[in-house]
Amino acid sequence: MIKQVICINWGTKYGTPFINRLYGMVARNITPPFSFTCFTDNREGIRPEVRCEDLPPLDVEMPKNSKGIWPKARLWGPRLGDLTGPVLFMDLDLVVTGSLDDFFTHGDPDDVILSRNPNTPLEKLGQTSVFRFPVGKLVPLQERFRADPQGIADEYRFEQRFVTRSAPGGAKLFPKAWVRHFRMHCRRPFPLNYLAAPKLPTDARIVIFPGGLHPSHAIDGHYPPYAPDSAGEHLRGLFSDVRQDGPLRYLRHYIRPAPWVGEHWRP
Repeated sequence: MIKQVICINWGTKYGTPFINRLYGMVARNITPPFSFTCFTDNREGIRPEVRCEDLPPLDVEMPKNSKGIWPKARLWGPRLGDLTGPVLFMDLDLVVTGSLDDFFTHGDPDDVILSRNPNTPLEKLGQTSVFRFPVGKLVPLQERFRADPQGIADEYRFEQRFVTRSAPGGAKLFPKAWVRHFRMHCRRPFPLNYLAAPKLPTDARIVIFPGGLHPSHAIDGHYPPYAPDSAGEHLRGLFSDVRQDGPLRYLRHYIRPAPWVGEHWRP
């Protein structure tokens, strides 16, 4: 069985460097044979090992002022290039830290399986940063979304909640140890964030970076919107006009550099 990995890129937020890094991380952490397909509106500079396809068509106006990444709905159609069967979708800004092989054998090939969203444990919400689905299985979701994009976004807020609650046959979740959330599972709580670097949890295969904190920030030790040169400088900012948050939130918004992120996040 060929393990099929896909990603999607549009606009200028991420682009070629992220696509090339993701391919490199996948190739180092997967047992061949595998394919890697990027659906994109710009193929310039993408490494030749990546199969590039045009963005799947979706003739709707995307929701406005909605928090979800609703353009991912392009992937829910009946066709994804010439791919058939299960595909593993991966966000461009995640970091692969271990073997991906089990993501392709977990559950049944016809299952829709999402990574776990740790923000809402009681809701058992999935995360679409990493999820597996058979090509064409999510067509009913795309049809509902096409009929009323803004209404669906207003009702569900995030596309991952729509997928979790509405996937045909129900959605399942990957084991929580496999996919970890950098802010929630890796960065240290206050005051340890001033003393120790973020940790890589045992058994993590993938670390995701939702919420505006990207791998480059983790490597440099910068927690947006702040970029101090040292812990001392950040602490002094508590009493200056650089602070944009309340005192406790500001103190939590410091991380030391995480070298392990740079070791994995490379082409």
